[in-house]
Amino acid sequence: MAGGFGRRGFVLGGLAAGLLPALRGKTAGRLAPADDDFLEDLSRRAFLYFWEQADPKTGLVLDRVRADTRGSKRASIDVASTANTGFGLTALCIAAERRWEDPNVVRDRVLAILQHLAYTQENVHGWFYHFVNRKSGERVWKSELSTIDTALLLGGVLTAGEYFAADADIPRLARAIYDRVDFGWLLDPATGMLHMGWDPAKGFLRAEWVDYREETLLYLLGIGSATYPIPVRSWYAFERDPAVFERYRWVGRGPIFTHQYSHAWIDFRAKRDNGNSQLNYFNNSIVATYAHRAFCLSLRGQFPSFSPELWGVSPSDSEIGYIIWGNFGTHRDIDGTVVPCAVAGSLMFTPEICVPALRYMHEQFAEAIYGRYGFVDSFHPITLWSNPDYIGIDQGITLLSAENLRSGAVWKWFGRNERVKWAMGQIFEPDLA
Repeated sequence: MAGGFGRRGFVLGGLAAGLLPALRGKTAGRLAPADDDFLEDLSRRAFLYFWEQADPKTGLVLDRVRADTRGSKRASIDVASTANTGFGLTALCIAAERRWEDPNVVRDRVLAILQHLAYTQENVHGWFYHFVNRKSGERVWKSELSTIDTALLLGGVLTAGEYFAADADIPRLARAIYDRVDFGWLLDPATGMLHMGWDPAKGFLRAEWVDYREETLLYLLGIGSATYPIPVRSWYAFERDPAVFERYRWVGRGPIFTHQYSHAWIDFRAKRDNGNSQLNYFNNSIVATYAHRAFCLSLRGQFPSFSPELWGVSPSDSEIGYIIWGNFGTHRDIDGTVVPCAVAGSLMFTPEICVPALRYMHEQFAEAIYGRYGFVDSFHPITLWSNPDYIGIDQGITLLSAENLRSGAVWKWFGRNERVKWAMGQIFEPDLA
């Protein structure tokens, strides 16, 4: 294929292909000292969320907290997020490596979390519920058994297992938690794709991971499982849905976070699919980030606050409540609200446009939007509304993306896992172009 779209593959062509050499060159340089200092402050604040908002016994991390009082928005329910806990385990490894906390104290907390997950936390066939009570681990809000939230949790579990590889207990517990997950149970044999979840009252959710979104971590872990693996061909079952905006062409029409979450753990650099697909996922996320900024800039006639230094929209809170916005190809619901983690989550791809944008947000709006845990979830630069909440997954993707940019450490730790290495060997071939 000389360029264009295929059903299960995508080759960058035309203007997009011409852009990539320049984009790669921009991401190759080191951070200026002032930029690294800024990211150090942002990262330490993001880590503090996971240090202070995890239950001391279970290690489960609150879904969100108030920016003003540091208390939970739903304190009476005390709701934790499974995915948040996966980000939190990874955050602990970063903190130990950077000596933000005593590594021995961090090790004890990691051990306590893994013991809770292995022996106490409610699960079905190894899968965990999306939202749980932070103190007991019991399911709340009638939430689903979530494949993606379990995968994000496992990203943290396996990262901790590799970072603390010399420990007597942590690697064993990490393996046990991973090995218990029955990936085949949630695989649709007719389509070869994984269901998004399961409900105890309704059974398997009808929704499956049918398009390229944030689920690549889930499929990689399923293929790599030593106990309940899914076939390698499942990697090619979901659609690589093409997207075009102005001069940019890429795969994945979902919000920008869908191009970030799996990359927080999987090092996709210099990798492309084996077989039919020619997709280089890392380059794809570079193009998706530039396209997202261009999409925001195209709205300046309606929202003049958007600029090359102020952009970023992803599902978030707004003045009227939580809104799923930011999909490519639709302006639906967008009202000019800016979501800092939409930018911060792409630091590992495009620091040349993400660092200036984050620094601009900090310089212009820090008093209203930047506090103990870094940036709040969202704000409106015209009305000056700012979200009263921090949302944990925002802090998580910010911290992990910043760390991968600065050191590549999370990619390194997660990539050491033998089952991860095996799965990547089955899926990818080197892409040295």
